[in-house]
Amino acid sequence: MAAGRGPTVRRRRLAGELRRLRERKALTLEEAAERVGWSTAKVSRIETARVGITSPDLTRLLDLYELDASKRTALHALARTANTRGWWDAYTDSLPSDYATYIQLEVDTAFIRSFDSMLVHGLLQTEDYAREVIRSALMALSPPAEIERRVEVRMTRQNLLLRQEDPIRFWAVIDEAALTRRVGSEAIMQGQYAKLLEFAAQDNITIQVLPSTAGAHPATAGTFAILEFREPHDPDVVYVESMTSILYVESDIEMYRYTLAFDHLRAAALSPDESKQLISRMAEQSS
Repeated sequence: MAAGRGPTVRRRRLAGELRRLRERKALTLEEAAERVGWSTAKVSRIETARVGITSPDLTRLLDLYELDASKRTALHALARTANTRGWWDAYTDSLPSDYATYIQLEVDTAFIRSFDSMLVHGLLQTEDYAREVIRSALMALSPPAEIERRVEVRMTRQNLLLRQEDPIRFWAVIDEAALTRRVGSEAIMQGQYAKLLEFAAQDNITIQVLPSTAGAHPATAGTFAILEFREPHDPDVVYVESMTSILYVESDIEMYRYTLAFDHLRAAALSPDESKQLISRMAEQSS
């Protein structure tokens, strides 16, 4: 386990699900602990992901919460992998903990829907484009070696889209402004346009451009991504990033608003074929 990393995303998700199950049964921490014969502190530590949970203990809680047998398998599988670390832990010294958390969430997704208003999404960036973006974001506060490590992380993340077996589905709506903003040299932009066209040709990837003529839209506040997970018990999550913080939106009402906003964006955007044509024209104009 990497020092200082704390509980994994899987353990936190399991803890959150157990807390929701208890609340649905209208049980307090004290009541739940009494019924299974544990201390209140033990239940609290499990629900706050401070400790893991064994399979027998998980079964006792699920019995108490009367969870359907069809839903238990996924939770037991989550518990078995709750302490699993991933490839990103090799970059502990270079990655902020919030970024590492997001990467682990990304690994567990089946489908990502994103709107990007300022830059091309990280999963779609070329190495040169990513290097320029990361260097600018760090504002000369980090040495070149750290920039290169972060570029390497970003390129490794793209394996989710490129792997032969079960690649994630990715639907990107990119504001035209993000594509006309010059990042680095003309050659870097030409390479980025070509990369987008390569990605757009894949069956698991849909790319649409939101033209500037679309005017005001529901996501004028900025970039966001909707993550849909593989396991049926995992609720969707919206990821919103600012310069200094990361926000995860999970409430049903807010999730609905982001989903509706994305539907409006893709409806207002150019079709995938029209988007490819526009990107091709941008590539020609930059040459």
